[in-house]
Amino acid sequence: MPVIVVQENIEIERTIRRLAHEIIENNQGTSELILVGILTRGATLAKRIATEIENFEGVEIPTGSLDIVLHRDDLNTSGPAPRLQRSTIPRDLAGTTVVLVDDVLYTGRTCRAALDALMDYGRPASVRLAVYIDRGHRELPIRPDFVGRNIPTAPNQSILVELNEVDGIDRVSIIDEELS
Repeated sequence: MPVIVVQENIEIERTIRRLAHEIIENNQGTSELILVGILTRGATLAKRIATEIENFEGVEIPTGSLDIVLHRDDLNTSGPAPRLQRSTIPRDLAGTTVVLVDDVLYTGRTCRAALDALMDYGRPASVRLAVYIDRGHRELPIRPDFVGRNIPTAPNQSILVELNEVDGIDRVSIIDEELS
């Protein structure tokens, strides 16, 4: 499987910094803003974005994580039983702007499941979507509000986002999978 590294350390930091600025600009500040990352790497990215916002705005942004496993539409076809993790939502969502954060946007099915899961915790005033990588190939009418990078891919390729907190390295790679 050939692997092409498209981003590492400093480029990843710059992309996260830019996403943080775009989110604040779009929200016109930090008022009523909550970041909720889709487990696992989306939650890590949400924490990094919140740290960037705190660095330049001086305001701590409530940040949480969301387990979407029970809301997926592929539970019967995705292999072994999924591992449940605990969602942590930092406060009541009513009247807030929630920015859902994920690492890779592909078909849109993960984001659909995340929207369903998020509604279990209340009804925010609005929900925005921030993705680190948008690789195209949507199956559902899902469009991100904030994109770190657009990386068009072929059907036989996938994107791997690795983050130091989870994987011990910061790297984004395109993987060419063998066609069977």
